[in-house]
Amino acid sequence: MNIIYNIALIKIRVLFFILKFFSSKIKSFINERKNVFEILENNISNANKHIWIHVASLGEYEQGLPVFKEIKALYKNHKIVISFFSSSGYEVKKNDSIGDLTIYLPIDTNSNSKKFISIVKPEIVFFVKYEFWPNYLKNLKKNNIPAYLIAGAFRKNQWFFKWYGKGFLSLLKSTFTHFFVQNNSSLELLNENNIYNVSLMGDSRFDRVNSLLNQNNTIENIKSFINNKICIVAGSTWTQDESLIIDYLKSSNKENLCWIIAPHQTDLSKINAFQKKLNSRSILLSNLDKINSKDFKILIIDCVGILTKIYSYANISYVGGAMGNSGLHNILEPAIFKCPIVIGKNYEKFPEAKEMIKQKGLISVKNYDEFEKTFNSLIKNKDLRLKMGEINYNFIKENIGATKNVVSFLKQKI
Repeated sequence: MNIIYNIALIKIRVLFFILKFFSSKIKSFINERKNVFEILENNISNANKHIWIHVASLGEYEQGLPVFKEIKALYKNHKIVISFFSSSGYEVKKNDSIGDLTIYLPIDTNSNSKKFISIVKPEIVFFVKYEFWPNYLKNLKKNNIPAYLIAGAFRKNQWFFKWYGKGFLSLLKSTFTHFFVQNNSSLELLNENNIYNVSLMGDSRFDRVNSLLNQNNTIENIKSFINNKICIVAGSTWTQDESLIIDYLKSSNKENLCWIIAPHQTDLSKINAFQKKLNSRSILLSNLDKINSKDFKILIIDCVGILTKIYSYANISYVGGAMGNSGLHNILEPAIFKCPIVIGKNYEKFPEAKEMIKQKGLISVKNYDEFEKTFNSLIKNKDLRLKMGEINYNFIKENIGATKNVVSFLKQKI
């Protein structure tokens, strides 16, 4: 298993070397990791004790943040090293993450993992949700360094539980010290496969979004843009989502309505192309203080990192990703602000979406006709909006507490 994995890594690295001449994304991916070991060597001191936390991207970072804060408080004499796999998370959090040092994770080769661990010398390691890197885990085990999985989520159709994944399942079982999982189905699935060092944690995203009520959610000039209109916030939209919004705006010209749209991709050329397709005049957030915003009904967010604050202004929210196959984005963020939520059709992998649909705080639409009907109903019916918003708020409140479950366990180990 390990030989096949490492051979595959070699082939991928060769392929990436070739593709970097044709793809700016691949080139960036490679360049981002060029100086990681130099950064580590210049910032890691043997005089300090370290804890290493690894996340894939921004979503996993936000999910784990309540736990990270408690870990930092629990291990006061340790420095925290945060690693990201993707640039979307790293770029947003490189200067303000909870870590004392924030870096990219070097590719999971045997030599890279050995070197990384030998420099950092972490006393404890935390991976979040789906992060599983065989060489890092194997070398952590060789060095007797405990590794914990936070907010783990397992499903029967994952490759661990296929015939061809048995070797990785064995490695999963032998390398992680303990699994903190989000739901009973994950716990039962691991137990069925003879993995018993598992605790039901719950989903720390509920703790994270609950804390949003305590932050300053004010964004300059947004209130004057809304100007007492019904405000629809469309967050983390992809092309499939934006097509529905474009068609709706062409057929609807309600005076008491405004839109705030936060595309998942904030590349200026893509935003400009989107603007040209809109039926109404739109303004970018970066220009909001330069022009009289009352002349506009559509505000487009051309930066990242503020969507949680924007949801606090919403009367209705649409969360992107599920109309296509890119994956549903965070529906809990608007829920905490007592907001009714609309999503696309592909949400089967998201248990919170299933439950919120069941409770009738969230509506899934399959096509434009359903999109139009749903928004017309929500815009017209204030009582429905308030009822759905209250359902969503209560759903968050009923599910907080995952952080305490992890911290209680860790306190017993100190």
